[in-house]
Amino acid sequence: MSVSVGSLGVSPLATKGAGVACADWVAVIAEHCLQLEIATWPKPGLVSHVDCGSHSDMDAGTFRRSAAAIRPFLAELVVAGAQDADMPALRKIGMAAERAMLVATDGVNTHRGAIFGLGLLCAAAGLRAGGHLGAAESLGAGVARRWGQEICRGPRLADSHGEVAGRRYGVGGARAEAAAGFPSVYAVGVPALREIALRRPGDAEAARVQACFALIAVTEDTNVLHRGGSEGLRYARRAARRFLCRGGVGNDNWRRLAEATHRAFVARRLSPGGAADLLAMSLFVDAVDSGGAS
Repeated sequence: MSVSVGSLGVSPLATKGAGVACADWVAVIAEHCLQLEIATWPKPGLVSHVDCGSHSDMDAGTFRRSAAAIRPFLAELVVAGAQDADMPALRKIGMAAERAMLVATDGVNTHRGAIFGLGLLCAAAGLRAGGHLGAAESLGAGVARRWGQEICRGPRLADSHGEVAGRRYGVGGARAEAAAGFPSVYAVGVPALREIALRRPGDAEAARVQACFALIAVTEDTNVLHRGGSEGLRYARRAARRFLCRGGVGNDNWRRLAEATHRAFVARRLSPGGAADLLAMSLFVDAVDSGGAS
């Protein structure tokens, strides 16, 4: 499966007052980025179009249905951002998106993290279209400035795996990442995509694999902590760094090396879902902030 963001045409975000008009365009890109994440292999321990990774309750079809189900709500978030909505209003849309996701997946949580992070970036795209974002302000910076404090203060799902792992191991997780303007996306994910796009033109999947490994190498992934504890997180980050130190996708045998890492994660039941969400967000930022991803 291959989806080209570039084929969706010129961004309407630069058109003054395009808030409502651009909502469907942004949501289409967001869904495509979720589909591109699923269409990437090998990704250590993660579900893809090739296999189910470390999961027994979901597959690529589950994720594709989920991505399609939440797309209308991502469009709603763009509109809300264009109207400079506050965090409670965004949260209400996000909760509706979660309900639609669970209906589409028969109760499986496929995209809760993506609804949160990618949803905020969609809302920031709305800020831009509505004229509420500075000329040189990135989507991530817009999220931090407009909603950062509310994100930190907002209600928490006490029984969610991410929240439980975050409290137990003292990491901020997705909430801290968003409140800070998605530094992992801007400092790690997007640069990795762009570097490999220059070095290996025409091999978009290789760029996505490189970005995924780069994100795993630095992220305090609460999904990994939930499944493997501190030792699991140390293992995951070391393994990703080992792949990158051997040249990453610049190594002639990169697919074999990446697949071996994937199999090792599966054997340990590790699944860096946080990095997968950040990969989709990096693709989205690369497309919407600069018109680049595919």
